[in-house]
Amino acid sequence: MGKILVIAEKPSVARDIARVLKCTSKGDGYLYSDTYTVSWAIGHLVSLYEPEDYDEALKKWRAEALPIKPAVIRLKPIDRTKTQLNVLKKLMNAKDTDSIVCATDSGREGELIFRYIYDIAGCKKPFKRLWISSMTDAAVKKGFDTLKDGGEYDNLYYSAKCRSEADWLVGINATRGFTLKYDTLLSVGRVQTPTLAIIVKRQTEINVFVPVEYWEVKADFLTADNKTAYSGVWFDPETNENKIANNGQAESIAEKVRGRDGAVKDVNIEEKRQPPPLLYDLTELQRDCNRKFGFSAQKTLSVAQDLYEKKKAISYPRTDSRFLTGDMAAKAKDILRNLPPEAYKRYTDYVLGLDKPPVTKRIADDAKVSDHHAIIPTDIKTDISNFSPDEKKVYDLIARRFIAAFYPHYVYNAVKVISAVENEYFLTKGITVVSPGFTELYAGEQKNAEADADDDPAPDVKTGDKITVTEAQAVKKQTQPPKPYTEASLLSAMENAGRFVEDETLKEQLKDSGLGTPATRAAIIERLIHVGYIIRKGKALIPTDKGVKLVEVVPEELKSPETTGKWERGLNLISKGQMDAGKFMGSIGRYVDFLIAASKTGADVKFPEEKKPIRRSPDTARGKKVKTNAH
Repeated sequence: MGKILVIAEKPSVARDIARVLKCTSKGDGYLYSDTYTVSWAIGHLVSLYEPEDYDEALKKWRAEALPIKPAVIRLKPIDRTKTQLNVLKKLMNAKDTDSIVCATDSGREGELIFRYIYDIAGCKKPFKRLWISSMTDAAVKKGFDTLKDGGEYDNLYYSAKCRSEADWLVGINATRGFTLKYDTLLSVGRVQTPTLAIIVKRQTEINVFVPVEYWEVKADFLTADNKTAYSGVWFDPETNENKIANNGQAESIAEKVRGRDGAVKDVNIEEKRQPPPLLYDLTELQRDCNRKFGFSAQKTLSVAQDLYEKKKAISYPRTDSRFLTGDMAAKAKDILRNLPPEAYKRYTDYVLGLDKPPVTKRIADDAKVSDHHAIIPTDIKTDISNFSPDEKKVYDLIARRFIAAFYPHYVYNAVKVISAVENEYFLTKGITVVSPGFTELYAGEQKNAEADADDDPAPDVKTGDKITVTEAQAVKKQTQPPKPYTEASLLSAMENAGRFVEDETLKEQLKDSGLGTPATRAAIIERLIHVGYIIRKGKALIPTDKGVKLVEVVPEELKSPETTGKWERGLNLISKGQMDAGKFMGSIGRYVDFLIAASKTGADVKFPEEKKPIRRSPDTARGKKVKTNAH
């Protein structure tokens, strides 16, 4: 009986799988036992042909050669990893290899990595799929006990292949077309360009914003028994407006009430209940890490990937789901018991003390889990003492979010106090905590979703209480411009790109199809920085002059989230077997024709001069190969 060849995406993952399968013997680029051979890719080992690989004449960038649309898009080895590809080819086609297990990452890109290797190796042998959400030994063993037939993932592969080829066609053609038109290297892509357009639009709103001055009147009150001091802001009871257009009126109100007596006119108390937040998907984790720690999206992904692969501490991070399946939720107590006690015992004791963890639809919903469930801690005992500081931060967010999911609602009273003095009215907002619930895990952080000022403790007063204004003043303020995008807010915009679309039907269709995927959004942001379209300024992402001009010259269809949202929706449908891949690629071909026509008739815009000539050799700029097939 022959061997089973297992192909992982990375050497580190292959070593873990080999350990579980007891492959202790070493070969050149692989590990083996009597039953299994375990080898690995190093990420992508195969790339798509460059234009000049089809025709040497296409090495020179010429407008008349566009569009470039090969009848069949072909594959070639990546030079720097060719040695390992040859190892895999030999193992895949070896006589003693009976079958293959695809053990690359369980997602669209992982599927593509394996299938491209399988294709370029000319392999025809049957293969199965290892599909797991955790790299613990138990999860790997269970995965090998429940291997899937490789054909079950054909639609996922077709979706990945369409994504890869569509990005190549649009990137190659649009980049060459607009570069030739404007004589400066302009990297263009189906996801990066609409993402850039979102940033540019926000910056334009900031640039044209004209601040308007206004005044508020703030009064400090003291109750007649001298026990309670609080503050309030003047408002017009007819309009509920608290902004005053001129200083004179504001000063007049302040002078009118200063030192005068009044009374509490009304106290409105409304009980509010805030449920625990949903579990993390990658995008939400990246947003929180950016807000709390200033991490870039790419840094968060890298740290999370290490926690998954190397530390075995969390589940698969490249997920777009914030829910668990029913069978995973059943393991909640095991996960809670194995969380590091020094950090979490005081919280886990509460949940473990319940008859059973309260698993609601906000935690487990099979219908809302596609490829992978939400990011959660694994069920093995985790020693965080050997974690890096960054790993500790990311792990802590994930662990606390998981524990919090089983905690009660945060319950508080939202209190509004209206104080009346000399027929002028003042509003005071505050809260009274009824039950801290899940917020016990987040001491010191803002607890409710309302404005910051609303988090102040509510004053202890009741209707009819006598008060005195101890101080009143007019406070000059200005309307504020929109804030620049941070990575946190940009990730939200990319995820919810449908809100930038005016067509209501399409807006609804795009609810589940943003710009890019959770796994690719970090790379898109880094790409925009790398090609000089945006810069980081503190946490803010600011477009450069080159980025602004690119958005100015490309057609609306290329910069609109609507177009890319439709594509992502199409790719989703292909992965579910609900759209034909050929139909999708036909639409891409027509889109490429449109882009080339648009590049020849673009607006007359002069781009900033590059420091060095941009095309001394056709696909080379500044001594580096131009990546024209990026998103």
